[in-house]
Parts: sequence; structure tokens; C-alpha cells
Amino acid sequence: MRVPLAVLAAAMILFLPAQADAAEKRRVLATDVVEYACKAGSETQNVKVRITLTMPASTAVDDQLSIGWQGAYEGTALKAPLAGLDDGTKLYAYAGISKYPGLTVAIGVGTLEAITPGADITLPATRVDLLTTPNKAGTGVVRPGAINFGTTPTSPAIRCEVRNRAALTTYTLKVPTSGQDDEPDPDATDGESPEPTETETPTETPAETPEETPTGGVATGAGGEAGPDGRMVVAAGLVITVAALAGLRRRRPKRAL
Repeated sequence: MRVPLAVLAAAMILFLPAQADAAEKRRVLATDVVEYACKAGSETQNVKVRITLTMPASTAVDDQLSIGWQGAYEGTALKAPLAGLDDGTKLYAYAGISKYPGLTVAIGVGTLEAITPGADITLPATRVDLLTTPNKAGTGVVRPGAINFGTTPTSPAIRCEVRNRAALTTYTLKVPTSGQDDEPDPDATDGESPEPTETETPTETPAETPEETPTGGVATGAGGEAGPDGRMVVAAGLVITVAALAGLRRRRPKRAL
């Protein structure tokens, strides 16, 4: 049975968005109700914000990563001071990062609607991206952090600190090694001298025993071990040779006159 191409195409169009949505949902680990103590001058307000953090699907060393932040009040909303807030006031949202070498926080900026003095401060309806850049591989723990309101992050008009940090869900942030960092450098010695291999181990050659020449004699290759015994053999040979020559001279016939 053949399925028409049009039917297959329609099925793929319906399936792919659903698959993408499922992948996006898998990235959202949990939603926490964060309790805040918000200070504006001498005034303090306690509010609860339901926050969802969306962890990145992939991370890499020296690449900027983004943690999604979405918040909504749980109960009473934060109210603006009666004195009002400066024009251009923004939300500065934070995620605290612990147990990660050299990485402590991710920060994002959210745009706010017009703020009326004494009225509720509306939180951003869209997701705020909290950004940070790991400069080394590692694994850390992420939690919802503070939220501040002001025109700059360094001098906020309202500071909201987390009151129930220990009760919050923790998110794991893992940045793997990449490239040659996955394996140790074979040339690295960590300050220690490498152990020599078998081919690098020098082989000791025993020193040759110098050839000893007997006094008054000639080097024979046996050193001084030839000694007087060798001279006696040579002398005996000379005596035998002389005797043989003398015998031949006696046996020579006389010439005829």
C-alpha cells in the first residue's frame, strides 16, 4: 500500500513542531516559588515570585550561554515606591551559580512597562535571557537568584534578596571539554621528568681490558699471560731448526775431481 506524498508531508509538518515543543519542555527542569525581601530605601516588602529557569541544551567553553528566566507573582505583587521610579527602570534578574570554578552568576535585563508610583510593578511577560560565559570546563549548581529594579545594575532602586535559597530546586550546569582538552597532552609533564622508555635507557658498554705487553716481548693478543712459557717454545723451535740445517750440510756428497 502506497501512501501519497501529500499525506506524508502533512504528517511531517504536524510532527516536527510537536517534537520541537517536546525538546523545549525537556529543557525546563522545574518551577520554584521564590520568596523575596525587597528593599526600597527604608521600606521592605515581602513578595513571592514563581520562577521557571530554562537551562541551555548545550554548552561549550568560551561560548556565551543563556539561561531562560520567566517570573510571575504568586499572591501580592511588588509595589513601586510612592516617590516613583526613574524613567527607563528595568528588571535585572540573576541566577546564582555555585560549585563552578570561576563562575558565580548569570544576569539578564528585562524591559518593564510604565511604572506608576504606588502601583504594582508588572514583571516582563516574555522570557529574559540570563547570560554568562564559562572560560573552563566544569559542573556547577544553578538556582534562581536576586531580582533588582533600576536604571543600571550597579545602583538599583529596589533590591530583592532571596529568603528561601536552601529550599529551591537546584539545576545542574555542565560544560564539557572540547577539542584536545578531552585527552591529556602527551607532552605535558606537570613539572615531573618523564620516565625513560626502553629505547631511551642507555646501555652500558663494559670497558675493554687494556692489552698488556710482556717486558722485552711482542704483543700476542693474550696479554701478559704468554710469559716465559712462550719464550721457551720459541727457543726450542730455533734449536730444532739449527740442528736440521747442520744435518743437511753433513750429508751433501763430495764433487768428483
